[in-house]
Amino acid sequence: MNIRNSAKAVIIKDEHLLAIELYENGHTYYILPGGGQEHGETLHEALKRECNEELGAEIEIGDLIFVREYIGKNHELAKYHAHAHQTEFMFLCQVHAETFENGSNPDKAQIGTKWLPLKELLDYKLFPQALRQHLISFAADEKTITYVGDMN
Repeated sequence: MNIRNSAKAVIIKDEHLLAIELYENGHTYYILPGGGQEHGETLHEALKRECNEELGAEIEIGDLIFVREYIGKNHELAKYHAHAHQTEFMFLCQVHAETFENGSNPDKAQIGTKWLPLKELLDYKLFPQALRQHLISFAADEKTITYVGDMN
């Protein structure tokens, strides 16, 4: 099996985090904007394309702030993701739009976007859930680690 690379945008504005809102199997949950890198594409190119597809907006890409792995066999959905192995590169980004409509190619279960208040981030079903505290610490200018490991 191949390891898949993914680029994600961490967009923080006015103490809120921009997330993709999804609805699937009767549940609402959130993920960071971004997605899989295609062959011949840089991580920045992938992130710009994915944000255009999901947010319908242009982004400015800043520093790489987190690297996360997802090894499916190690997590609660192992029955479905046993062969999945993905490395996600999360970049601090800026977007100048205030509101968003789904872009040209939104995620299958995407119903919109939402600005999640950082102070309440632990109350939201944002995946990867183990990243929530790292995001809160980063936004508060606390020391954080870049490589957060295999998490969901």
